Amino acid sequence: MKAFKAYDIRGEWETDWDADLAYKIGFHLPAVLDARHFLIGRDCRLSSDEVFEALSQGLTDAGADVSDAGFTTTPLIYWATAKYKFPASVMITASHNPKSHNGLKVSAKNAVPVGYDNGLQLVEQKVQHEKIILNSEKGIIQQIKLNTAYLAFLKNYLSNFSNLRIAVDCSNGMASLYIKELLGNDAFYINDLADGNFPGHDPNPLNPDNQEQIKSMVINRQCDIGLIFDGDADRVMFIDENGKFISPDLIIALMGHYFFEQKGQTGKVLQDIRSSKAIAEYLHQFGTQVETWRVGRAYGAAKLREMDGLYGGELAGHYYFRDFYYSDSALLAALIVLEMLSRFKIAGFSLSNLIRNISNYYNSGEINFKIEKKAEAIQAVCDWFEKNETPENRMDFDGVRLEFADWWLNIRPSNTEPYLRFIAEAKSREKLDAVIAQTKTIIDELS
Repeated sequence: MKAFKAYDIRGEWETDWDADLAYKIGFHLPAVLDARHFLIGRDCRLSSDEVFEALSQGLTDAGADVSDAGFTTTPLIYWATAKYKFPASVMITASHNPKSHNGLKVSAKNAVPVGYDNGLQLVEQKVQHEKIILNSEKGIIQQIKLNTAYLAFLKNYLSNFSNLRIAVDCSNGMASLYIKELLGNDAFYINDLADGNFPGHDPNPLNPDNQEQIKSMVINRQCDIGLIFDGDADRVMFIDENGKFISPDLIIALMGHYFFEQKGQTGKVLQDIRSSKAIAEYLHQFGTQVETWRVGRAYGAAKLREMDGLYGGELAGHYYFRDFYYSDSALLAALIVLEMLSRFKIAGFSLSNLIRNISNYYNSGEINFKIEKKAEAIQAVCDWFEKNETPENRMDFDGVRLEFADWWLNIRPSNTEPYLRFIAEAKSREKLDAVIAQTKTIIDELS
């Protein structure tokens, strides 16, 4: 079924999935997760109320109770699931996808992510093959208010940013519900009203077109930093004082100053397989170990929990924290970065200074190659480079990552499309260009 993805359920509403499927998903979730009480939140998309009605009807017809958190952020649902010991939760959101899309992010007890491998596949099978037999005892729906408690938690990370000029783009998404309560008048805001039409731009901050407004505001207002959130506020990305987008994985390295230097904490750090080699090299000064794992919250949050890591992040702008129940929070990440930048500004450092100190690599960014023979292409690319240069390290999950002395590459298949995702990094521009060109040649021969 088209809407069932590796990490969640997501697709164009009324095309890839509809109210009937949402009802059936709700009906079968209690059995799959062995849960009889669900926390449900939703974003501001125009279809979110309809999804909630269908989903909660299915849940209650199966005998499960529903606590309705209303319009909120995805991280609040993660946080409340674990803090208040809900057996399971669902956030209704399509995250950064266009306004016509919607989806479900499912969590089990302790906010453990439920992806296709550990639950959604079974839900899909039940939807396809099992009949609906109503439970003799119908569940109930009750409202629950969580905003005050959640803001109180986030305010523990507030510091004095009065020396910073901050620009914020909420992408007309759910960060707008809380950001002004946290930053108050210490920031300049755009697209700061939750609106499911997303009039400012699509809620995908990785798209360079969607970054133009915040970049202009940073420059025009002479800001020290710009923040841009996605639609459900589980991701945040940063713009430096020159209006330049910062690769989100490098923020993982920057956070070392907060956790290890300022707070004196210890623990491992997690990055995804696309992350810069500069992260581990930079964090070496703090004596920490950096582990690499698969892309996506269903894998990243679970891995951080398994290794009891201190924090971690992804190239896509997710940042996970042990003290946030191993889940991701864009607002928490933003507060941590603002606190660090405020201290560094006093010492005479700008955000661009800090990022330059972290990485001296040239990065390709993620490149998509359209090809049906994905496995053959991955094998051919790896064979060519390994034949010509012995790698220091090879990782065989999420495609393949090959690491050499002064460069690396990752090539991985898309789960849903005929694309290979490719990213490379090198100490010289010439080497990077050569790696990209050779990879393109190899893939073109197989296309």
